Amino acid sequence: MSIRELYKEKVTTAKEAVKLIQPGDRVVVGLGVGEAFALTDAMAQNHKAYKDVEIVQMLPLGNTAYAAADMADNFRYNSLFVSGKTRKVISEGSGDFTPCYFSRIPMLWNGDLPADVALVQVSPPDEHGYCSFGVAVDYIKHAAENAKKRIFQVNKYMPRTLGDSFIHVSQMDCIVEHDSPLIEIPAPAISDVEKAIGENCAALVRDGDCLQLGIGAIPEAVLLFLKERKDLGIHTEMFSDGVMDLVNAGVVNSSKKNLNNGKIVATFLMGSKKLYDFVDNNPMVAMHPVSYTNDPYLAGQNDNLVSINSCVQVDLLGQVSSETVGMTQISGVGGQVDFVRAAAISKGGRSIIAMPSTAKGGQISKIVPILDEGAVVTTNRYDVEYIVTEYGAANLRNRTNKDRARMLIDIAHPSFRDELKAAFMKRFSAVF
Repeated sequence: MSIRELYKEKVTTAKEAVKLIQPGDRVVVGLGVGEAFALTDAMAQNHKAYKDVEIVQMLPLGNTAYAAADMADNFRYNSLFVSGKTRKVISEGSGDFTPCYFSRIPMLWNGDLPADVALVQVSPPDEHGYCSFGVAVDYIKHAAENAKKRIFQVNKYMPRTLGDSFIHVSQMDCIVEHDSPLIEIPAPAISDVEKAIGENCAALVRDGDCLQLGIGAIPEAVLLFLKERKDLGIHTEMFSDGVMDLVNAGVVNSSKKNLNNGKIVATFLMGSKKLYDFVDNNPMVAMHPVSYTNDPYLAGQNDNLVSINSCVQVDLLGQVSSETVGMTQISGVGGQVDFVRAAAISKGGRSIIAMPSTAKGGQISKIVPILDEGAVVTTNRYDVEYIVTEYGAANLRNRTNKDRARMLIDIAHPSFRDELKAAFMKRFSAVF
């Protein structure tokens, strides 16, 4: 049988494909732009056929009807990274949250959370029958390789990315052809505060460094101030348009990387159509599963690895909370701890937690005497290195508790420094 015949034999409709899902199954769904929306929509429409189907997913961007409270008898939503679309279902208790480092999630599918069904989006097959996972390899490649039932949406708009990003049509149980332009994520508006933070972070970046960046206004602001650097590399969990712009400017070429020299390494992407076109068949871009990109021991093989992430709060001991507001889960660990530890392993590496000094329009300080009641410590004080705000950078590595607190107060918003100093003197029985 030819590749074309094998492919055609597996093609069906989304409505028919989701009938493979049975009551009690655990269904793994892709994250972000990589979610197979034709399949998840069909699954939600077929909800009456299901009971106690567990949906496991990070960062949904589409129609999350399957996570709604009125479908709680049909679906149980198990989040690995909470987003705006799923915070309510988690906070109200009809959904669950499972803490897990991003790098270890692929191990779940043939371990503690064995996958019954994988819903996957890929590019059309090449002449050899290989489809690319495109903008999202992350944990979904492992799910597609290990699930008992594997349902694929083939989308002509999915770019063909290179690296460890392929699966053969022979490994697919059924194929749904559904072409839909990928969701585009607009560039964030960058405030003056975020520009100041970006400039302070960029001051810690040297020529030849290898960068890991998160998503949002602060990472994009950092990139604005790197246009005069040379020979920067990228080994990250994700990147967006700002990195592409630095490649086009000749700033990023990954020529100094110890691992994957000359390559931009990532596990998922979110950005504009321009970005998706940029990565299509681009030999400079190597997409890999998150068990590779976020493995601290692998990422740390790159000398001068600089990780840049953000958070919700930092207390005077340097404990970082990045995923909860008090007792409310608002996101997840993502790759923050993976890369903080990778930077610690890296020769010449540096880890940066960057944040505005205040929240709620300046009403509250993000540097606090103690974390809010119920807040989760995401990056512990033994791992933390640089904390950066618009007022400067504090290197907490190997500093005493008192020194840490003093340094953090120095980069807090001036409106809150007096009360932080009072908390310091009370806690440490010492003069500031």
